[in-house]
Amino acid sequence: MITKNELDELAEKYENKIFIETDPIQTVHKYIKKEDIEISAFLASLFAYGSRKVFIPKLNYLFTKMGKSPLEYVKKGDFSSLKGFNYRFGKENDILGILKVLNKLYNSGETLETLFKYGYETIGTVAGMFEIVTDYFYSNVKDVGEGFYFMVANPRNGGAMKRMCMFLRWMVRKSDVDLGIWDFIPTSELFIPLDTHVAKISREMGLLTRKSNDFKAVIELTNNLKKYDSNDPVKYDFAIYGKGIN
Repeated sequence: MITKNELDELAEKYENKIFIETDPIQTVHKYIKKEDIEISAFLASLFAYGSRKVFIPKLNYLFTKMGKSPLEYVKKGDFSSLKGFNYRFGKENDILGILKVLNKLYNSGETLETLFKYGYETIGTVAGMFEIVTDYFYSNVKDVGEGFYFMVANPRNGGAMKRMCMFLRWMVRKSDVDLGIWDFIPTSELFIPLDTHVAKISREMGLLTRKSNDFKAVIELTNNLKKYDSNDPVKYDFAIYGKGIN
């Protein structure tokens, strides 16, 4: 089992501005307005699967088409500039479906923050909050395919919810990397974003025993990381990343 000192040193070493250069969060840091940040971060997290060399250029293309303000682009509702745009499982109609739900949300006077906050305060847990958010997207969309349901994953299916956990880390934690613009969730309740790489390294470090990369594994890994820092367990996402590089 890796020691706390080793984990802390790795976390401190890799949680810096250099990390941003190869991470999808790079596409979010250029925005200043709160609504632009949360919209761009949400979209960036949904695209964060597969090869970074492929999806980061896709995100750059998307945000170029959206112009200076993702908020204004979403509220306007004219998505013709994205005709033919797709990424792997997410076809044009799937991506436009996500944008149309965001259009309805922001034009109703609500935001992603108010949606997530409502879910959190209604259910009282982050996992329950994910269900409320997903239900909102599912109930306000039509004419989409499997790509939509892959990108906006259903927590009731038991998957790791990696992209949603990563988005929440970006929004809640405040550091050189994470943006920390939401304050209604304590960092102690965040979950580690789990993918195959994080799972593999975590098992090698003795932090994860479960063989399936599902939400039960997310809970196990996060609870083990809380033994090292109960207030901010997901800061060790950077340590696991760094250990993998080493």
